[in-house]
Amino acid sequence: MPNRRPQHHVLVVDDEAIIRESLSVLLLSKGYSVSTAQDGFDALLQLRTMTPDLIASDLNMPHMSGFEFLSVIRRRFPKIPVVAISGAYGCGEAVPGGIIADGFYAKGQHHPETLLATVADLIRTSAARASAHQQQSAPVWIPRNGKDSHGVPFIVVTCTECLRSFPLSVAEEALPEVQETLCLFCPNTVRFIVDFSLSVASPGKKHPEGIGSPQQRGGAQV
Repeated sequence: MPNRRPQHHVLVVDDEAIIRESLSVLLLSKGYSVSTAQDGFDALLQLRTMTPDLIASDLNMPHMSGFEFLSVIRRRFPKIPVVAISGAYGCGEAVPGGIIADGFYAKGQHHPETLLATVADLIRTSAARASAHQQQSAPVWIPRNGKDSHGVPFIVVTCTECLRSFPLSVAEEALPEVQETLCLFCPNTVRFIVDFSLSVASPGKKHPEGIGSPQQRGGAQV
C-alpha cells in the first residue's frame, strides 16, 4: 500500500461565515484538513485541545481583533506559522506596525492560488522559522479603556513577566505602533500597541472573486 503524505491542519479564523466556508473549501480541495473559528476567542478556545500546522486569520474582527489574536499566538504558540488575511489593506506593507505574521493575503487583491502557495511555503519552512519565532518579542495589543477623572484617555497594561496590571495615560490617538514602558512592579519592559479600532473606523472589507464574492452571496451587496 503506498505511503500517503501526512495531512496538514489549517485553522481559519474569520468573523464572516462565507469567508470561513470559502477558504475551507479551497484548502480542503488541496488536501488540507481544516478547522474554523469565528473570532480570536473562539480560536484560542480550540487551541486548548489541538495544534494546527498553520493559522490563517482575518485582521478586522469583533471581540478580539486579528492584530491582538496574532500577537497572542506568537507569544503562546511561537512554532505555529500564521497568515494575516484582510480586505482592508492592499499589501502587507500597508498593514499598521506591530502585526505579527509570516505572510499576508489581501482578500480583494490576490488570487486564491497566492494564498495556497503561501500556506504551502510556510508549512514547508515552519521548522526553520520556529527558532526565530521563539526569540521574537511580540507586543501586547491593548484596547483603550476610557478616560480618567480629568478626562485623559488611559489604558491598563499587564506586565508579561510578573502579570500585574497598572494604568497608563494615553496623550493622543495615533497610528498603531509599538511602544514601551517600564513595569511599575518589576524590572521588565512591556512592549505594547494601543488598539484604537473601537473609535477609529477601519477601511471597508473587500471580497475577492471566488472567496465571498457577491455571486456566492446571492447578489447581496457588501
